[in-house]
Amino acid sequence: MKNVKLIEVPSEIGAGTRGASLGVEAIKIAALDFMSNFFIHFPSEKIETENRLLHEPIESPYAKRIKGMHRMYERVSKSVADTIKNNFFPVVISGDHATSGATIAGIRIAKPKSKLGVIWIDAHADLHTPYTTPSGNMHGMPMAISLGIDNKESAIHKPDAVTIEYWNKLKQLGKISPKVLPENVVFISLRDFEKEEKNLLDRLGIKKISTKEIRSKGAENVVRSIFRYLADCTDIYLSFDVDCLDAAISKGTGTPVGNGLREREAEDLVSKFMQNRKICCFEITEVNPTLDKENLMAEIAFNILQRSVNILMMN
Repeated sequence: MKNVKLIEVPSEIGAGTRGASLGVEAIKIAALDFMSNFFIHFPSEKIETENRLLHEPIESPYAKRIKGMHRMYERVSKSVADTIKNNFFPVVISGDHATSGATIAGIRIAKPKSKLGVIWIDAHADLHTPYTTPSGNMHGMPMAISLGIDNKESAIHKPDAVTIEYWNKLKQLGKISPKVLPENVVFISLRDFEKEEKNLLDRLGIKKISTKEIRSKGAENVVRSIFRYLADCTDIYLSFDVDCLDAAISKGTGTPVGNGLREREAEDLVSKFMQNRKICCFEITEVNPTLDKENLMAEIAFNILQRSVNILMMN
């Protein structure tokens, strides 16, 4: 049985649509509606945010609020690292996906010799950089940060010196870069990306599992094949962005995309992943109740969260 600690990161400075910072509380409300004591059962820590920057002018258009993001990365990575060092399993509930790069950094800081694998369940690759971003929103960049890449080969911008300085600080956080290697990353239900990300995916040869493949092979077989693929990894981080769900049910998130996973498929998939002892951290992210109806997205997220942690407690 693992000792679980909840890390709440109600940050949304990396998102383009407002409201993701309310996602953590929306999930807590879902727990109350289900009459669950989940959130009083485990120790928790709430990370201070930089959301005040949302009211200030943007200084770095190709990596919006990057100075604040660097402060968030320092806080989140320290929390995750300390949690692991104290023999707790970190379960991260975050607003937008931008800070997941800090979660990965925290794992590597706590386990510098780890050969880390990443299972990224998300409609998006989040492989943009200040050189390639179409929006400047940093929730589209955490995987590039973790892989330690710039993708200058596909550059469409020339970021200023300050942006480049802080971008390099994010990549080098913990004095470990890259945090993860391309051959140790698996994308699941990836289906919405720009040509700059496509070029990078092809060049790096990162493994992708489509929604169609999950349905044709079944969750059990897909999970087995992914763990075989990541067999050399000593630890695996599992990241679940709720926009992996089909747009028909994922209204309560900032970037819904069609042809995604059904609720039961996602729950089944995550549950099977969580049974593996190499999973060292789980994160769920991008619930935005301001876009939702009757808190449905948060309820789905809570069901997945609760079932995942229950499996952890049994292992």
